[in-house]
Amino acid sequence: MKVVMWGTRGSLPTPGRDTARYGGNTSCVEVIGEEGTRLVLDAGTGIRALGMALPPELRRVDVLLSHLHMDHIQGLGFFAPFFNPAMEVHIWGPASATLSLRARLMRYLSAPLFPVPLRDLPCKLMLHEVPSATVRVGEFEITTNLVCHPGPTVGYRVTAPGGVLAYMSDHEPALGQNALRLPAHWTSGQALAEDADLLIHDAQYTDAEYAARVGWGHSSIAHALEFAALARAKHLVAFHHDPAHDDVTLDRLTAEAIAQAAPAFAVTAAAEGAVFEVGK
Repeated sequence: MKVVMWGTRGSLPTPGRDTARYGGNTSCVEVIGEEGTRLVLDAGTGIRALGMALPPELRRVDVLLSHLHMDHIQGLGFFAPFFNPAMEVHIWGPASATLSLRARLMRYLSAPLFPVPLRDLPCKLMLHEVPSATVRVGEFEITTNLVCHPGPTVGYRVTAPGGVLAYMSDHEPALGQNALRLPAHWTSGQALAEDADLLIHDAQYTDAEYAARVGWGHSSIAHALEFAALARAKHLVAFHHDPAHDDVTLDRLTAEAIAQAAPAFAVTAAAEGAVFEVGK
C-alpha cells in the first residue's frame, strides 16, 4: 500500500513560511491499495487538496475518523466526493455514550457552523460506528480499538497483503508518567501497533511541554519513540506536530530525540507530501 501525507499538524492549521516544509494542514493521510482502494485517515484541513486529487473514475472512498475534535473533521465540508452524486462515501468514526455518529457529525455540518447540512449532501453517504469487529474494505483489513485521548477516540490498524499500517494520531499512552510504565498488553494502543511496518503516531510535545499538559491526550516525541519500541514497529512517523513548532524546531526536536533514544527502527517526522510504501 502507498501512504500519502496530506495534513500533519495538530490542534490548529498553521500555514506560513515557517511551517511550509512540514506543512500547516491538520491531520489527513491517504492510503492507496494495490487494487485502487482508497482510505482517508482523518478529515483535517488536508482533506480538501486530497479530494481534488482523487481520480475522476473513483466511485468509493472510505474516511476513517479517529475522533471528532475540530482539527480532525474541519475539512469534511470541503471534501469534493461529498458533492458528487456518483460517489459512495463511507465514514467510519466513534459514537458517544449519548449520541450516534450521525448526530455528532451533524453538530458541525449544520447551521450555524456550516451552510450545507449533512442530510443534503448529494453523494451516497454511509456511516459506520467504531470500534467494531474487524472489517474488510477492498484489499484492506481494518481493525479498530479505543485509545487514550479525551472523548471517544480510536486507533486504526490497516492490514494489506505484505504490510501493516497503524494510525494513532492523538494518543497519550504514558498516562502522566515520565515513561510508559504498564506491561505491553496493558498499554493503550499496543495491540493495534504491534509489529506494524509503519506506525503513524502522535508526537506533539517536548518532554517539558508534556509535563504541563498531562491529560490533554497527546504524547511527547520521546513517548512516541518509546511506544514504537514497545510495539516493535519497524518505522515510526512522528505526527500531529504542535502549532508552535516551526520547521527548524521540528528538525531539532526530531534529531535530539533520535540521538537520545538511539532507536533500532526508522524515525521520520511527518511532512505534507511525503509518501511511504508499505509492504515493499
